[in-house]
Amino acid sequence: MPTQQYVKTEMVDRIGRIRLDRTARYNALNRTMVREIVEAMETFDRDERVTVIVLTGNGKSFSAGADIEEMLEATPISMELLDPFADWDRISRIKKPIIAGVHGFVLGGGFELALACDLIYADPETQFGFPEVGLGVMPGTGGTQRLTKCIGRTRALEWLFTGDRMKAEEAERLGIINRVTADVEATVLAMAERLSNQPSMALRLIKDAANKAVDLSLQDGMEHERRNFYLLFATADQTEGMQAFLEKRSPIFNQQEQE
Repeated sequence: MPTQQYVKTEMVDRIGRIRLDRTARYNALNRTMVREIVEAMETFDRDERVTVIVLTGNGKSFSAGADIEEMLEATPISMELLDPFADWDRISRIKKPIIAGVHGFVLGGGFELALACDLIYADPETQFGFPEVGLGVMPGTGGTQRLTKCIGRTRALEWLFTGDRMKAEEAERLGIINRVTADVEATVLAMAERLSNQPSMALRLIKDAANKAVDLSLQDGMEHERRNFYLLFATADQTEGMQAFLEKRSPIFNQQEQE
């Protein structure tokens, strides 16, 4: 893993952990930090020893959003040329499950980062929101798209137009997050441990099929699902899982990656 200034990483028991660590700025996202997050995710995505990726934030908040000072003097041309979030789209190409554990402020770019993950667990006091309209701009790294796909156009527009903050229980009610939990760290790590013992290729292809469901017609999505289903019959985990079922024992997956 390259030397990192704003991100802490470690691998423990097939879990790749990434912690945002710009605590003095509430983990505000600048270009360097975004690049470090993406590079850490891609490194874990390539590592066959890792089955699942966990993303959390050190300090008082997951992330309060983008670094406004970095963008203050920007122009349309400079933003397009420099694009402080040019690496952002690479997160959507991560094949392994990403679990986010969030607390404190999850605003603007921080909310977009959480929405780019696959599972989200939040502390009861967490505040979500897109305050960009109050700065004279709008979300620019997937916020309008992911929130709308998640909760529908009219609901999304109310939050985007007003810039209001959303409590964790409301985010759970709307289906934006999986669960509100008093112990985010324990909940996230328990889920990560559970997924780390699942067949890694099956997890990747399940994620791929579910992501395709957002954009494909039902017919095309089902065809894509079937192709992924067929591919899994070429894996050692398929043999192990079905053999274990017939032998009435618990399967031991990912044995090839552990060798």
